[in-house]
Amino acid sequence: MKQRLITGIIAGALFLGLCLLGGWSYQLLLTAMALMGYYEFVKMTGTPALRGSALLGYAAVLIFMIPWGLLGVSAPLSWEQGIWLLLLLFLLVTVFTKNKLDIRITALLFTGIVYLGMGFSYMAVARASNDGHGLFWTFLLLFCIWGSDAGAYFVGRSFGKNKLWPAISPNKTIEGAIGGVLISMIISLAFAIFVPDLLTIGRALLIGLSCAVLGQLGDLVQSAYKRVYGIKDSGSLLPGHGGILDRCDSWIIVFPFVHIVMLMPYY
Repeated sequence: MKQRLITGIIAGALFLGLCLLGGWSYQLLLTAMALMGYYEFVKMTGTPALRGSALLGYAAVLIFMIPWGLLGVSAPLSWEQGIWLLLLLFLLVTVFTKNKLDIRITALLFTGIVYLGMGFSYMAVARASNDGHGLFWTFLLLFCIWGSDAGAYFVGRSFGKNKLWPAISPNKTIEGAIGGVLISMIISLAFAIFVPDLLTIGRALLIGLSCAVLGQLGDLVQSAYKRVYGIKDSGSLLPGHGGILDRCDSWIIVFPFVHIVMLMPYY
């Protein structure tokens, strides 16, 4: 518990400090997190993490993380064009390797690239929001996610009786999930009350609901994946907490979702 607390304080201070700075400092941190997350993802599949098509994956994650706005230029390709070209490359890998890397492996690697590349890139997009209030939007989502996690944990421990999804995550309860939703919506409502010029109450409630529901689903996705491979943590980068995927599984689902459904300003 002591190790977990120390790690949490140090990692949290580093992350929030660079988030406050924004710009290249935060961008580089997110890029490093995306690459480490992809490394954990590849290792979980049993694929060599530092050679073969995994290297193509790291390059693709880096491309996802290029901060076109900070560079002052427009992206040469749209999301759809980039993802399709990436898909083509991974399909061709199966041909060029004569199925030494077959479609099952390349499909997993491709999934990991989109999962992590888009997840962390949308975190960067939120901080660099073109309305000039990127820190507000970033903190709104993070606090809602953290509030949902805390609410689900404490409400579940105090009142949880009915299992939410025992086949995937045996400790989660329906009561805890509902508690997480309520806490997240209360936090988002507080943001709207204190800064009404940026966030209406209606949109705040939708964002709070989305953060809680998608955040908990993101956590279940990670639990399901780890259960397939029979592992407890995706990595050991953060002592007492596991790896990047263990800590950021909700973030990399929530941030893209709220942008794609246009609940937040897009860069």
